[in-house]
Amino acid sequence: MAVRIQREDFDLGEELHLIRAGRRDLGALVSFTGLVRDRHGAAAITGLEIEHYPAMTRRALEAIEREAAARWPLQAVLILHRYGPLAPGDQIMMVATASAHRAAAFEAAEFLMDFLKSRAPFWKKETTPEGARWVDARASDEAALARWHAPARS
Repeated sequence: MAVRIQREDFDLGEELHLIRAGRRDLGALVSFTGLVRDRHGAAAITGLEIEHYPAMTRRALEAIEREAAARWPLQAVLILHRYGPLAPGDQIMMVATASAHRAAAFEAAEFLMDFLKSRAPFWKKETTPEGARWVDARASDEAALARWHAPARS
């Protein structure tokens, strides 16, 4: 189980290799990698700046990691999120979950993603040809998170 918040890029293949290394008890390894898009609706995006308060962010991500591990039978979890200036096409974050069975790994990964999109304490500022603007959480992100208030299904 790991939470990493870093400025540097990461190698998705290497991260997944490290989770699997020496393991024979995993039946499923699910990952999601978020990327910076070059558009937000009709607006062109030329850059994205991600800010955070390190101690607050680490506590929040570790808490959601513990919640996922309590809800599903997971053998491994990785939450990796970048901060600082990013360009379109850059990797922003990844989550990976490993379990003996796919349902738990998929559901836990979705749960973590829904939390990261709506509740993780990161502030995002998009740069466009017209200037910079802060990005607000969307109602659809909140709706996705709301489904997890029901008991776990695994």
